[in-house]
Amino acid sequence: MDDTDGPDTDTDTDTAAGAASAQPVAPDEPDLRLADLEDRWRRAVADLDNLRKRAAREIEFVRDSERAQAASVFLPVVDGLEDAVTYARGQSAGLAEGMQAIREQAIAALERLGYPRIDEVGVPFDPRIHEVVSVAGRDDRPPRTVVVIARLGFGTPDRLLRAAGVVVTSAEE
Repeated sequence: MDDTDGPDTDTDTDTAAGAASAQPVAPDEPDLRLADLEDRWRRAVADLDNLRKRAAREIEFVRDSERAQAASVFLPVVDGLEDAVTYARGQSAGLAEGMQAIREQAIAALERLGYPRIDEVGVPFDPRIHEVVSVAGRDDRPPRTVVVIARLGFGTPDRLLRAAGVVVTSAEE
């Protein structure tokens, strides 16, 4: 009887599995085969973990981008409400109060989206969150100090939606 015609097909299976691996292992060395399969398994697990982390980063990036886009569309509404409050103060105190309440709700909505208002006066100028619209005399304040907020800003230095338009004191001469 010829050995090639027999039921022994283990070598065919091992050869196919060995061809799929990066480093083929002889079929008669089970420890090496086990180590090879374990190495391939660990690499597959690491690849899957890296894919999961990359997908999570991409999802977070898209979420932040969409949040910023939605919030930036809302900025003209906040600015319009500020103009409406200014106008309403000349017309009726009650109307001005109501408009101011609506404006504060709009600002609170932006803050809930992760863009806190930038409206501090008396702080040093920070080019990451401030945009100079005018320069004023120094008086008794240090140079480059924010003295007036001309336009509200929203965000943080790391995630800025819009820089605050500010008036600052002049630099030392």
